Amino acid sequence: MNQSSTETIWVGLDVHESSITAAVLGDREASPLVRRLPADINAVRRFFRTLSQRGVPRACYEASGAGFVLQRRLTDDGFSCEVIAPSLIPRKPGERRKTDRLDAIALVRHYRSGELTPVAIPDAHQEAVRQLLRTRYSAQSQIADLKRRLVGVMACQGHHFTAGGSHWTQKHRAWLDQLRKQLSGPLQTVLAIGLEQLEYLETQQRALDAEIERLAACPPWRAGAEALRCFRGIQTLTAMTLLTEIGDIHRFRSPRGLMAYTGLVPTEHSSGNRQQRGSISKSGNAHLRRVLVESAWHYHHRSGAHLILERRRLGQNPEVVAIAVKAQHRLQKRFWRLRQVKHNNQAVTAVARELCGFVWAALMAVDR
Repeated sequence: MNQSSTETIWVGLDVHESSITAAVLGDREASPLVRRLPADINAVRRFFRTLSQRGVPRACYEASGAGFVLQRRLTDDGFSCEVIAPSLIPRKPGERRKTDRLDAIALVRHYRSGELTPVAIPDAHQEAVRQLLRTRYSAQSQIADLKRRLVGVMACQGHHFTAGGSHWTQKHRAWLDQLRKQLSGPLQTVLAIGLEQLEYLETQQRALDAEIERLAACPPWRAGAEALRCFRGIQTLTAMTLLTEIGDIHRFRSPRGLMAYTGLVPTEHSSGNRQQRGSISKSGNAHLRRVLVESAWHYHHRSGAHLILERRRLGQNPEVVAIAVKAQHRLQKRFWRLRQVKHNNQAVTAVARELCGFVWAALMAVDR
């Protein structure tokens, strides 16, 4: 190919654990050059140095389990590399063939035509803290699953807890411990192993909570975490999840952008004079959507502030406190107004969407 040194060389990378398929396309070329590379970052770097002799490489690959390591390494080498949102890649409805080669070719063609949407790249520290928060959620899910399984196993064998209304209280745990001593054989082993596993997971969860609390008290997370803790229903764990998943709040020009990123906006199929809106899109960040909905349930209660919330607001930015107080009163009223005509889940989803807007305003106030 006879190309000038300033011509853009477009590169689409289909990244897998065992190999990387690269499709290369110049500005004036119709057919791409496809190369299969080993899953070795140094091999990819050498390939890009070769391409740089013929032009200026600009690369992209889909966001996946490959993470951002390749993007960071190529960027450090001075090459342009973007990570693309997979859900926003154009697809042909009639296409029934899928290979690494075809995926790389489609990626580079869409990239050259400007049809792809890049995702925000977190720095290494933000990504590490984000993984810490997700690990904590995974531990919480494992604990909940194990508790349900133990209760179900005991109920199947005719052992029902009748000394109180709720499971996993101190009384329930004491009953399980006593039951473990009374049982014999395989069922005793099942209960003993389950309780030991539960204790181990809860110890891990406490260790994760302590590390998250420590990080929340240190820069760069402290200011944002303290601001978000001014809101009802948002404590350290939720605040840190919001901060790590959102990243730079300035990339959202308006609250609507953040709402769309969380997948809390309704779907719409309108044409002409007909307007039809459906359920929420759920196309954004599921971790953000989960914590916002969990926090929104707190606005089911009376809007009067309690002592702990007032203490968290002491010494904070007055603008942030005013936003939190406004959210507290408005969202409680909105929940009960919607509750009169809609299901609880629909009402709390609408409240979560509005809470997302208040969170955007608070974080913007902190970063001014």
